[in-house]
Amino acid sequence: MFRVLTAIALLSSCFTGAAFAFQVNDSALLEKRPQRLLSAYGLFADAPAQNPSQGVLPYDLTVPLFTDYAEKYRFVYVPEGRSASYHGQEAFEFPVGSVLVKTFAYPADLRQPNADIRLVETRLLIHQEDGWNAWTYVWNDEQTDASLKVAGKVLPIEFVDKEGRQQSIDYIVPNKNQCKGCHTFDRALTPIGPKARNLNKDFHYADQSANQLMMWSEKGLLTGVPSLGQIDVLPAMEDTAAPIDKRARAYLDINCAHCHRREGPGSTSGLFLTYGEQNPTAWGLKKRPVAAGRGSGGLTYDIAPGDAESSILYYRMDSRDPGIMMPEVGRTMVHAEGLDLIRDWINQMK
Repeated sequence: MFRVLTAIALLSSCFTGAAFAFQVNDSALLEKRPQRLLSAYGLFADAPAQNPSQGVLPYDLTVPLFTDYAEKYRFVYVPEGRSASYHGQEAFEFPVGSVLVKTFAYPADLRQPNADIRLVETRLLIHQEDGWNAWTYVWNDEQTDASLKVAGKVLPIEFVDKEGRQQSIDYIVPNKNQCKGCHTFDRALTPIGPKARNLNKDFHYADQSANQLMMWSEKGLLTGVPSLGQIDVLPAMEDTAAPIDKRARAYLDINCAHCHRREGPGSTSGLFLTYGEQNPTAWGLKKRPVAAGRGSGGLTYDIAPGDAESSILYYRMDSRDPGIMMPEVGRTMVHAEGLDLIRDWINQMK
C-alpha cells in the first residue's frame, strides 16, 4: 500500500505552533527493552504521514548519507526542559531521553518524490541512562505501523529512478550489530549525522523558513550555538558553484568518515576522510593501502592523482561485491552521482 505524503515543510506544524494532543511517551523511550511497535513511543501524531508529535522537530542534512536512493525523513526530540550542547566538529551532546528518528521510504517514481510513498523502515537512536541504543522498525504492508526487527530484514523494493528506468533491489534493513558498525566513536555507540556543518542551512517549516541551527536554539533544543558566520557550511554535492574539492570532501565526510577517522572502526586503514583532515596523505593522496588483496584491486594508491580508474577509493565505491565495496553496509547499488563526483575530483588533481 502506498500513501501520498505532504511536503516535508508541513511536518513541523506540531512543533511550531499548531495544537496537538499527541505527546511523546518519555517513559517508553527510557525503558531498557525496546517497544514492539513504533507507535508505542508516541513520536508521531500521524505516523503514516510522518507528521510528528508535539516537541518533535523535523530536520534535513545538506549532504545526506546515500542509501540506495531512499528518501529520508529525519526528526529530533529532546525532553522538555533539557537541551543538547553544541559542538563545533562532532555530533551534538544530547541529554538522556533524546531520540533521533530517521524514516527510509521510496516513492514509486523518484521523479515525483512526494507521491506514492512506501515507508520501509524507521530507525531510532535513543539516548538512555546507559548510553545510546539503536532500534529498527519495519513498516507493515498496510503502512499503519512499524514492528521492531532486531535481526534486520531483506525487503524487495521496486521504483522508477530519475532516468525513468525500473529498478528492483533487495533492500537491507540492518541488524543491531550493523548499526553499531557505523555509529561508533571511540568505541561507543553515538550519533553521526547531526553535526553543525551539515545542519547549517535553511529549512522550510510550516510557518517560516529558518536556519536549522537557529531554530534548534530558539526552541531550546540546543545551547551554545555561535553566530552562523563562525560555523562551517558543507556544500551540497550538486552545487557546482562550490569548489569540487569541498564538494568531494563533504561527500566523503558523510558517506565514509564515520568509519574512516582516527576514532572510528576503520582507523587501522590509515585513511581518514573527515572534512577537516589537513594531511593529504591521510585522506588518500598517493597513500598506499595498509593491506593488499581483493579490496585494493591490485592498485597502488588509495588516490592516484589525475587517474580515478587507478585509485582504490574509486574502485571500491564502484563495486557491488560485498568483499570489495565501500561503504561495506548501507547500500546494494552504486551511487552513480557520487561516483561521478569523486571521479571528476580525482581526475582534476595534479
